[in-house]
Amino acid sequence: MIRMTHTEIEITAELVRDLLRDQHPDLADHPVRLGALGWANQLWRLGDDLAVRLPWVGDSADELLRKEHAWLPVLAPRLPLPVPVPQRLGEPSALFPRPWIVTTWVPGEPADRAPVTRGAEAADTLAAFLTALHQPAPEEVDTDGQGRGGPLAGSSKWVAQQLASAAELGLIPDPDAVRAVWEDAAAAPNWAGPALWLHGDLHPANVLTADGTLCGVIDFGALFAGDPAVDLAAAWNLLPDGAADRFYAAYQPAPDAATLRRARGWAVIRALVGLHVGDAGVHGRPGGKATWGPPAHAALRRLIATAHR
Repeated sequence: MIRMTHTEIEITAELVRDLLRDQHPDLADHPVRLGALGWANQLWRLGDDLAVRLPWVGDSADELLRKEHAWLPVLAPRLPLPVPVPQRLGEPSALFPRPWIVTTWVPGEPADRAPVTRGAEAADTLAAFLTALHQPAPEEVDTDGQGRGGPLAGSSKWVAQQLASAAELGLIPDPDAVRAVWEDAAAAPNWAGPALWLHGDLHPANVLTADGTLCGVIDFGALFAGDPAVDLAAAWNLLPDGAADRFYAAYQPAPDAATLRRARGWAVIRALVGLHVGDAGVHGRPGGKATWGPPAHAALRRLIATAHR
């Protein structure tokens, strides 16, 4: 399968080998095969242990790859789950006009294709991972997070539009109940603590599973610093029914009530994105991924069911 970049350059195994020969010739003889087609990047396996990550959609992917290259080697040693650690940086050239990176390969199946089934174990694993990640970040780290760094209330117009669209398409059985969850979250006090390191994009396609539990976390392109509620939303988007309480009990320091409310709001946003992308995938529209829909539906159902506890 061939995918095009915005520059209309075909990304193939031959191109990947040529890039390696040009800039990292010691890696050029490793076998190359397609690994995954992500939202903004293609991943090509390089032997058994490495991968080449190349941006193929959107100009912002260039900056995100450089951010991963700069910060992930610093963060990875303290994280209790495998993450793709950048090993080499490829610079724009006549062969390919965008930066690219060589990273370690993290085995596992994305959770949108292989959902978590061992909820208690996964809750403990996710809590340990985010407890380790959520430490104060250096002052120079981005605090916007592609729009995720501001107060929840700033997304109210977008949420209203997405809810209306999803309801019209019949994707949400009870939009009023989802709206109530959102409004409660948006009214919660803002984060007043230090800007903590955040993954920023913990949706099911960016978390890997094996044997029913978590085995890795990938795609740190949204890496930024701010309110931990952005990542704590993953309890609703990733874990099966009944596992959120165990996750929040295991995560340290214990989140306060306002943070839990904001986490539910971020979970609503992530689920609405999943519905939009999943619906496009079901109907064959460009950019759609049908596997994003079922986890989004499940997250909204869990959020509604626990709204008044």
